[in-house]
Amino acid sequence: MKLTVLIIGCGDLGITLGRELIDEGHRVIGVRRKTAVLKDTGIEPLALDLNDLDEANASALPQADYVIYSVSADRFEESAYQSAYPDGLKRVLSVMEQHKKSPRRVFFVSSTSVYGQQEGEEVTEDSPIGPTSFSGMLMHEAEQLLLNHPLPGTVVRFSGIYGPGRDRLIHQVAEGRIAAVTPVIYSNRIHRDDCTGILAHLIRRQESGQSLAELYLGSDCEPVTLHNVMAWIGKQLKVESTDTMQSPLRRRASKRCNNQRILETGYQFSYPSYREGYAQILKEGGFLETQKA
Repeated sequence: MKLTVLIIGCGDLGITLGRELIDEGHRVIGVRRKTAVLKDTGIEPLALDLNDLDEANASALPQADYVIYSVSADRFEESAYQSAYPDGLKRVLSVMEQHKKSPRRVFFVSSTSVYGQQEGEEVTEDSPIGPTSFSGMLMHEAEQLLLNHPLPGTVVRFSGIYGPGRDRLIHQVAEGRIAAVTPVIYSNRIHRDDCTGILAHLIRRQESGQSLAELYLGSDCEPVTLHNVMAWIGKQLKVESTDTMQSPLRRRASKRCNNQRILETGYQFSYPSYREGYAQILKEGGFLETQKA
C-alpha cells in the first residue's frame, strides 16, 4: 500500500530516509524553510518556517499516514532549541490532530543527550534521564509532549550520528589528534544510514500489524571509548597521534547505550560498529587515497 510520509525538517537524515521510502513506492513530502536541496530527490517540497505555522489551520500541513519530526535547531542557544523542539512539535501536533484522518504514528527524532550518566553506566530506554544542558532538557520536554499527546507517537533517541559529510573525527585524527586514555570516556554512535533504516523499519513494522514501543534507543552495537575509535581511525590512515585532546569528564557524558530493544524488533544494522561505519566513510570519502598520495 502506498503511504504518504511527511518529514518535518527534511535535512540530510530526512532526504536519505525519503529516498528509501520513495524506492519502496511511497509518497514523501519534505518540509523545510528552503527547499532547493530537495530538487531531484523525488521528495515533494513544502517551504515552511515552523515559527509561522498556524496551529488553528488544519490545511497548514498536508494529511499524512506517518509524520517524522526531524528538526534541527539553527544555533546552539536555548531560544533556538525551545523553538525547534517543544514549540515546533506542539504546533505540528496541533495541526495534525485536526485532520479528518489522523496520522497512524508520529515519530520524534530525539537524542541520547537526555541522559546525564557520566561514569560509563549502561543505559536503556528505562534508565533514568538527567540532562545537564538546556539542549537535553528541551529535547526531553518535546519527548514528553509527544508521548502525552492523543496521537500515537514514538520517540527514537539517536546517539552520535556520523556518516558522509559528518567526518569531523576523521579530520581530527588526520591532524594527529587523539582523545586521552583517561579519564575513560565512553561514546556511542550510529551511522546515518542506520538512523534512516531504523525509522523505515519501524514504519514497516507497524504496517505489518506489529506493535511499536513508545521509545527506542538508536545506537550501534558497540559502545566504545573515544580514544579507541580515534586510535582505530589513525591506524587506517597510518597517522601517528601527536596531540592529546583533554576532555574533562564533568563536561561530557560517559555512558554505554544498550540497543537491545530495537534489535528485538528484528532490525539488522548495516553498520553494527564504528569499524564498518568508518571504513565505509574512509573509502567513499577518499580519505585512504589521500594518504596514499
